[in-house]
Amino acid sequence: MLPIERRQQLLKWLKEVGSLSIAEISGRLHVSEMTVYRDIRPLLDEGQIIKTSGGISLAPVSQMSSNTCNYCLKELHNRHPFQIITNDLKVEQLCCPHCGLLRYKDIEKDVSQIICRDFLQNSTISAKMAYYLMDTDFNLNCCQPQVLTFESLKHAEQFQKGFGGVVMRFEEAIDEIQKRMNGAMGCLCKK
Repeated sequence: MLPIERRQQLLKWLKEVGSLSIAEISGRLHVSEMTVYRDIRPLLDEGQIIKTSGGISLAPVSQMSSNTCNYCLKELHNRHPFQIITNDLKVEQLCCPHCGLLRYKDIEKDVSQIICRDFLQNSTISAKMAYYLMDTDFNLNCCQPQVLTFESLKHAEQFQKGFGGVVMRFEEAIDEIQKRMNGAMGCLCKK
């Protein structure tokens, strides 16, 4: 399991049980306590968790940083963000379409809206209506496999002619991302 995956699992456990000791985390993840300390350092720095006398727990919502992706925990970049609005009107910020599609699939039943930005026009669009371009030679140094969003099929195909890749619709893009992420490689999000 990659460090990013361990951090995601850790946050999931903390949401379920409230707090965990370092020894418990080490046992659950089958890693050394030193690895646990290395894994939790970014979560502490980002204000997502706090140290307690017995280990760690989630930081109060008011202390959590809104500058990180809800999925991969990277700093948010404004070039191609995703937003998910839940039925209870909570807004989740995600760094890119890759993370947005994966997070959407995780909480699909709780989602009211999912919006993103057109890669060329930088306009806000419905993610369900967007066209997704995957596997381009254009590298944004974000999560892999990289996904770009376009409002129009024409723009997606024009970009594809110059930089390659495959154009997909919403459900196809989700299926493809999930298929790749469920392989042996795991999430290639770069911290």
